[in-house]
Parts: sequence; C-alpha cells; structure tokens
Amino acid sequence: MRHVTLALSALLLLLTLAGQTTAPPHAASYARYAVAADHPLASQAGAEILEAGGNAADAAAASMLALGVVSPASSGLGGGGFGLYYRASDRSVTFLDFREMAPGATTETMFARRPGDDDATAAARSQTGGLAVAVPGEPAGLDALLTRFGSRRVPRPRIAAPAARLAERGWPASRYVSQYASTFAAVLAGDPLLAGWLDGPGIPQGRTLRNPALARTLRTFGRSGARAFYRGAIAREIVRAVRARGGLLTAADLAAYTVRERAPLEGTFFGRRWVMAPPPSAGGVTMFESLALLERWQPDGGWQEGPAFRHALAESWKGGFVDRATYLGDPDHASIPVEALLEGGRLDRRAARFDPEHARPASEWQMPLSDEAHPTTQPPSEHGTSHVCVVDGEGNIAAFTTTVNLPFGARLSAAGMLLNDEMDDFGREVGVPNAFGLPGGEANLPRPGRRPVSTMSPTLVFEGGLPAFCAGGSGGSRIVTATEQVLLFAMLLHDPMGDAVARRRVHHQGVPATLSVERGLDPTLRAALEARGHATAEVEVSANVQAIHLERDAEGRVRALHAASDLRKDGEPRGR
Repeated sequence: MRHVTLALSALLLLLTLAGQTTAPPHAASYARYAVAADHPLASQAGAEILEAGGNAADAAAASMLALGVVSPASSGLGGGGFGLYYRASDRSVTFLDFREMAPGATTETMFARRPGDDDATAAARSQTGGLAVAVPGEPAGLDALLTRFGSRRVPRPRIAAPAARLAERGWPASRYVSQYASTFAAVLAGDPLLAGWLDGPGIPQGRTLRNPALARTLRTFGRSGARAFYRGAIAREIVRAVRARGGLLTAADLAAYTVRERAPLEGTFFGRRWVMAPPPSAGGVTMFESLALLERWQPDGGWQEGPAFRHALAESWKGGFVDRATYLGDPDHASIPVEALLEGGRLDRRAARFDPEHARPASEWQMPLSDEAHPTTQPPSEHGTSHVCVVDGEGNIAAFTTTVNLPFGARLSAAGMLLNDEMDDFGREVGVPNAFGLPGGEANLPRPGRRPVSTMSPTLVFEGGLPAFCAGGSGGSRIVTATEQVLLFAMLLHDPMGDAVARRRVHHQGVPATLSVERGLDPTLRAALEARGHATAEVEVSANVQAIHLERDAEGRVRALHAASDLRKDGEPRGR
C-alpha cells in the first residue's frame, strides 16, 4: 500500500498551518519494498527508483544522493561512510568502507594547541575551513555500490535524477537544518553557497533552498560516476576551494583514494546472527561487547522494560567504550585486536563484575587482553550524519550510513557540495577530549592516508538464516547505543518497529561518567537508575535511527516490511 496519499499530505499541511500539532507519520508497513531515510524526500527518491525497476543498491544510491541535497548539514558527496549490502541471490553480505582519508601533507601536530589558543580557537582549525577537509569518499563509495550490486535496469543518470531535480527546483529547509543553521550562522556566512541560504540569523524552517551547482555535479555523477570527483573537473574545484581556505588537499590525494571492501563483523547473540561494520568502525565491536554481556546477564524469563534492563544496558557499554579508546583504529595502519577483544573468556571475566544494583565507574570495566595488542585510541564522533535502509522486492538489503561529520561539515562548499570536516575525528593532542568528552591518544593523531575511527553502525540481523532487521543511525558516539536499543526493543520487548524507534533511550559511554536520558523517559525509571548510582543528565535527542523489520511467514517468505524513520529528525519511510 502507499505510505501516504496526496490528500492526507495536504490535510497534514493544513493542520500544521492552522497551528495544530500532528504526530509525524514515521512508521509504515509495506508488501513489496521499503526505504527508510531520515528525510521524507530522500525516502521518496529511493522509492522512485525501486518503482522504476531498480534494486536496493540503485535505491540506496538515489536516497543518499538526495540526502546530500535536502539534508546538507548531515551528509553528501563531500563526505564518506560505511555500508552493508545483502545480496539475496547468494545470501552474501559485503561491507564497503568509503570513509574519508587524511591528506598526504597531514602532520601529527597540525591541530595541537598553540600559544594563546582558547578551546574554541584550537577546535576551529579542525572543524572549519580548508584544514578540516579530508579526502571525500562518498562518490567512490556510491560508484562501488552501483558497480558491484546495481541492477543495470535503471541507468545511472536516472538514479541521480531525483536528487538533481530537488537541487535545481528547490526543497523546503527542514527543522533540523534550520536549528543547526541558527547555531552556526556566523560561520556559514563565510561560504558563498551557504551565505545565500541565510536569512538574518539563520535559515528559516520551510524556506525554499536551491543548489543549481550541486544539480550539475549530480548530473555529472549520473553520466560519469566518480571519475570527475577524483581526477577531473570536480576534483580541481575541490582542491581549489580547500586550498583557498588554507587546506592541504591536493590532486594527488584525490587520485589516490580507494574504497576498501572488508569482511563484516559477525556474531550470534540472543539466538540471532548479527552482522555489523568492522574497524575503522567502532560500532560493531562496541555493540558486540555489549550484547555478549547482556546475554550473560539475562534473567530467567528474559529482559523486560524497567530499571534492571536499562541499568544493564548502561553497564554493558562502559567496557566497550574503554576498549574503543584504547585499541581501535584504522586497520590499514594499525593491528586491531578484534578477536582478542571479543574472546569468550575475557567477556566472562568482564561479565562477572556486574552488580545489578549498583553502577560501576568506567575504570572498573577495564579488562586486559590475553594477547599482545597495539593500542590506538578513538577520535571525535560524528554529529552531522544520515542513515538509510532499503529492502527491495528481490530480497536485497542496503544499510548505509554517511556523514560530513559535524553539522555542515567544514562549512565550506565546492561544486555545490558541502565538504566534510573529518580531520576533526583525529585527536588534536594526546589526552585532549573530543566534542563528546572522549579522550584522544597518540595512535589517533593525524597521519597521512589514515581513516579515522567512526561510530557509524550499519547493522543487519538474521533469524533462521534469513535477514530480519536492517538498522543504523546518526548522532555521534550515541549511534551504536541507540541502534542497539531499537533492535533490542523490537526483538526482546516485542515492540512494533515504529514503537521501537520512538521509545525513549539512554546512553552511557564511560567517560564522562554520566547516563544521558532522553526527555520523556519515565521519571520513575530515571529515579530508579539514579538510585543505582547513575548520575543522569537529560538530553533532547540521543540519536536518530532508521530501521526495517522483515516479517516472514513459516516458509520464510516476506509477509510485510515494517519500516520506521526516526521522528526525532522528522524522517518518514516510503514504499509499496
């Protein structure tokens, strides 16, 4: 069935204009295919390609291209990401790493504090302007996705067409874009494209924005793929823009970029096979450590909503974040001890430290490895990020998370694209905490060609050998905890997908020693967590999650696709 009719859309708009509040239609069920992105126009772009005969790879590419237009604070061709692709014909899962890379002229001390710097001045060099920009990976990632898995039934110009049309004709500024534009208006004014969108102190919600330069860039991608972004005219525009703002990026850096295809991380928890992103994503390792502990701590009768479950969640994350800060990094440049981190005996020893009635500090969750390891550390986490899940009629599934890092990336554009500030994902100095309070270390200082660690957590879960869930999210270090909670709410608490995404969440990352609770969490639940020793702090939003549940009949055939886009970001799914 259709997600929403034109008549219903018009009614919702009239109610909004009349000052009445209407819950966003963030969840729907479909019979043939589904797309869940964090912007309705991006979900629609993917659905349009599926309706034209494309598959999940085609639709995911169309949705990601559209996200770069309508959600420029989050993602786009000037950024990068991670993705999982399930191919139904051979039941294989492929992980694509198209994370951004540090330029060749990068030095370890380029973002170190200088005499006279305050915190804001020190941070600005890695967050705004040319020095903040790493080599974009998204064009190459989309190219690899379409080359490896595209249907060939829909030509690439057609796949790029929905995004190009939006860029050329215009789209209404979302609440999310408007909020972040107000925060960063003074910096956005320094870029001609972004300055043209501003109206006084920001970008008013609903204002029509246009980006004809990006429309031309998107059509170039449709005709020629990623080639022009790394060796052609667009590459020259990127280099020119970055170096004009004091950056180090060169034509050689762009030409040297490659997508990495890596073995996904796999594990069995709660009777299901989980498939996740490996390093340089920290999502898989962090979530797997948490799931292993929760499975060991599960009470008779299973987990139920309540303080015992939320306390166990919080305690299960602390050790994983400690390990992330100590051991995880770019596997192309460091030995990452994934097997040792997830070794059963080590997890048993950590599980034995659990106190169901009292919170323990992160330091008490440290656990030495049984084997020698090369420690690295973790960089700052993403804030401007998007995730899309797609399931097509053939059973193929795409779970892709993309980012420009902090909102609006480096607040610098080229060829209509917002360029990333991914250099901020490297530690500026040893011991200096990032924007999320997580300390950096020597192994994650900026170095040439490195890809920074990320929390992006595209996830697939299988039941009985067949895919049952696709999920992922945005929100920095909170991505992994939010994605895990949504999936556990659906599997263990038996929430419908829309309810699982909407349920209030908690988050703990060990350092700082604070349990974040979303506004709206049951006050008695919060009080019970505080009674266990958790220092809580209320937050408006923990993260934004998109998910699809593939409901199957007894023979394994898909009965329904239950899709949900996070109402925290006004997302809506589309399908048929």
